[in-house]
Amino acid sequence: MKEFSVTFLGTGTSHGIPVIGCECPVCRSTDSRDKRYRSSILLTQGEHSLLIDTTPEFRLQALRSGIKRLDGVLYTHDHADHFNGIDDLRVFCRNESLPVYCSGEVSQTIQTRFNYVLGKFDEAGGVPHLEVNILEPYKEVSIAGFPVLPIPIFHGNQRIFAFRIGSFIYATDCSGIPSESLPYFQGVDTLVVGSLRYSPHPTHWCVFEATAFAHKVGARRTFLTHMCHDLSHGKLEGELPQDIRPAYDTLTITIGE
Repeated sequence: MKEFSVTFLGTGTSHGIPVIGCECPVCRSTDSRDKRYRSSILLTQGEHSLLIDTTPEFRLQALRSGIKRLDGVLYTHDHADHFNGIDDLRVFCRNESLPVYCSGEVSQTIQTRFNYVLGKFDEAGGVPHLEVNILEPYKEVSIAGFPVLPIPIFHGNQRIFAFRIGSFIYATDCSGIPSESLPYFQGVDTLVVGSLRYSPHPTHWCVFEATAFAHKVGARRTFLTHMCHDLSHGKLEGELPQDIRPAYDTLTITIGE
């Protein structure tokens, strides 16, 4: 496929960085790369753009990155830090419904927690108007010209989606890979994977686990995301091999270069 760009709208964990009330060195850091909104990315190719996850800061992310239109939204899962910015999609569907793509479980969450986004158009324009499309695991679909392949991964005991688009894979909030999903990671050129902290965690990979997996699947380059305030960007960058880098908010990379 043609080259496309990936912009990291946010690279933080559920608290965001700085954490409210925290005085740790990372939360007090003057390095702009240590300021992290909740994790989300934007894919762009020409005039087309595809968002993955709507964080609580989505409005701020969109303003910071100059997002003016969206062709669709992908959801990895329905946890608040990836989902609760859904109301700010309303500016992208004033005249027609905006398609969103997700698992059946996330679709149920939209119906129970945000059922008003599925109704008819309102004259006041105060709510989003979304068209929900349910994705099937391992079944590739074309969305705004992007070939999107949903790949189930483990987030603790929950199965959520990673997404493969061409030679690029986005796998945030990962704590394990089902055996049937592992072949879909082979041959990946650019991998983005969640890496919460140095020490193990029951629902997220730590730095060692994320980097070991990247080398296991042979990714040419890897970017770590969904990082908490245990991780200083500068320190972590100096500790990692050259093929693995910590991502940071507003970083843009090119896929297919």
